[in-house]
Parts: sequence; structure tokens; C-alpha cells
Amino acid sequence: MSTHDLYAQAPREPLWQVPASGAARFNWEYDDGRDRLLALYQKGKDKQWDGAKRIDWDLEVDPFDPLGTPDEAMALHGTRYWAKMTEKDKGELRRHYTSWQFSQFLHGEQGAMICAARIVESVPDLDAKFYSATQTMDEARHAEIYGRFLHEKVGMLYPINDNLQSLLGDTLRDSRWDMPYLGMQVLIEGLALAAFGMIRDTTDKPLPKQILAYVMQDEARHVAFGRMALRDYYQQLTDAELREREEFVIEGCHLMRDRLRGVEVLENFGIPKKEAEELSEQSEFLHLFRKLLFSRIVPCVKDIGLWGERLQKAYLDMGVFELGDSNLDLLMTQDEEIAEALDRERFAAEERERVAEVEEAIAEAMEQGSA
Repeated sequence: MSTHDLYAQAPREPLWQVPASGAARFNWEYDDGRDRLLALYQKGKDKQWDGAKRIDWDLEVDPFDPLGTPDEAMALHGTRYWAKMTEKDKGELRRHYTSWQFSQFLHGEQGAMICAARIVESVPDLDAKFYSATQTMDEARHAEIYGRFLHEKVGMLYPINDNLQSLLGDTLRDSRWDMPYLGMQVLIEGLALAAFGMIRDTTDKPLPKQILAYVMQDEARHVAFGRMALRDYYQQLTDAELREREEFVIEGCHLMRDRLRGVEVLENFGIPKKEAEELSEQSEFLHLFRKLLFSRIVPCVKDIGLWGERLQKAYLDMGVFELGDSNLDLLMTQDEEIAEALDRERFAAEERERVAEVEEAIAEAMEQGSA
């Protein structure tokens, strides 16, 4: 079945073409590089994995409750619309929300793959080109995994959200080589990491938990890469150049905050757009969700040296300024540990199954021998 047959709303165009700008840069120095970035490149090579094998795709998923979402987390909960909904309607709403959310993850991962490839092309340093090549493969794997989950387990997709598409377009059209880093590695990847983490830590469904944990293990490296490269580069920029990047961050953060409403889902359930926006804005759960989504972006922006007065004021107005003190290194270490713990649990369960099979075979053989 074609993906286009599974869209809850038809995409505006089957192929989105973003005109490329900027130079492709070759570097003829092959025996030089920053030790920490080359170490990250080595880790990127060592940590490659196959999504078809590492993830247990035989795990069952209820398409009408893929994430185990509680009623209180639904934007319509407590409204007149919720009171009229049957249990079947509520299941369909959960399916649409999961489809919308994971579809944005999928589209974002394709965007990340293209941005990583753009970094390989445009970044002047060979060590950064090497690492970005591993990230391009990571992002391809993530897009493959999210696409498979939506096709096989949910059976529904949503088109890319307008605000996410706008930020991707702005990132890719900019001719400055550092902008794919800033737009993708810091803003989109940072926001995605926070969203992935919130679902990973709250869902009781094993398949999406596996998917998110393993993807986050990769994404932690990607954000570290962006921090290293941009921190070094932004120390060399003038105040005017830094202000330009801060303006981009402010605009991008507003776009990303406004993206996270799922208004398209409510519109599919017959709710007028303006009312759908109001319901999403009034939801206490979604308000907390949107705030926590900046837990990875704000400290990263501060860390790379974009912390001017206007940017600080924007974060104060958004109510996320205090997140600048979050410990990014601790968060990324936890992401690594959670993925490794899931692997250990799965390997231990497989080992118990093998032991049980051997013991059962021995017992059967002994029974036959004594008969």
C-alpha cells in the first residue's frame, strides 16, 4: 500500500523541493582534526546498528492506544467534545494523536538526514565531514524506523506540520555553513530529544519505548557534535553575526513552540481551527509538555555562546529561561544508559528463553529414556 493512501490529510505536494544555496567545500588536509571530534566520529562508527534486528518488531501494538496515553493528556479531556465521545471515538483520537506525533518525528528525521548531508557538503573541516557522514546514516535509520512503525503498527500518517516545514526550509536555504548545525542540531534535534524522552519515560508500551530509547542514544551524539562545532566557531564571530544567529534561534523557537499543538488532529474531528487552537493552548498537560520540550534547547544555546539580552528576554517571555541551567551532559549520559539497559533486559530475557528450551528438551529426553 502506498504511503499516500495512509495519510489522514493529503500532503499539499508529493515532492517538496528546497533550492540549494552555498558552496560545497573540499579540504585537502587529511591528517588533521580535533581529537574530541574524531573520538565522536569513532563512536559514531562503533555505535551503528540495524533497526530491523535491534528492535523487536514482533511486539504487538494496539493502534487505538499505541502509547498508553492517559485521558488527562488529551487536549479534549474535560471539554464538551470529550463528554460526547464513545470509547471507540477516544481510541480513534489516540490513534490520530500518535500518528500526528510520530509523523512529525518521521518528517523531522528526513530533514535531519538532508541537513546532515548538507553539513558534509558545506562544512570546511574534514573531521566534521567525517562525523556528519555517520550522522546521515543514523538519520536514515531513524526515518526507516519511524516509517515502519507508522505503516505497520499505526496504519496512519499525517503530513509535515507547516511550522516544522518552515523551519526546515529556512535552515536549508541559508548559504552560511553553520546554519544547518544551528537549525537542525540545536533546535530541531534538541526539541525532538525532549519529545522523545517524555514519551519514552511515560509510555508503558514496549515497542515505542524501544524505538525512542535507541533513537535517543544516537541523537545524544548528534547534539554533542553540534555543540562542539558551533562553540568553537561562534567564539570567532562578531557581535553583529552572533545577533543574526540569535534572531534565527528566537524565530525558530517560536515556530517550534507553536508547532506542538496537534491542531490538525482536532480539525480532523470536526473542530473549527480557531477553537482547536484555543483548546490546545488551554490544555494544562500540553502547556507543561511544550515548556519541557525546551529542556534540551535552552542549555545548548547557552553553551554554544548565543546568550545575548534579546535571546534571554525571549526565553523569559516563553517561561523557559531557567532551563538554561539544565545539565546537558547528564541528560545525554542517561539517554545512553537507558538504551543499554533495555539491551541488557532483552538479552537476559532471550537467554532465559534459551535456557528454558534446553531444560525442556533435556526433560523430554529423560522421560523418553525412562519409558
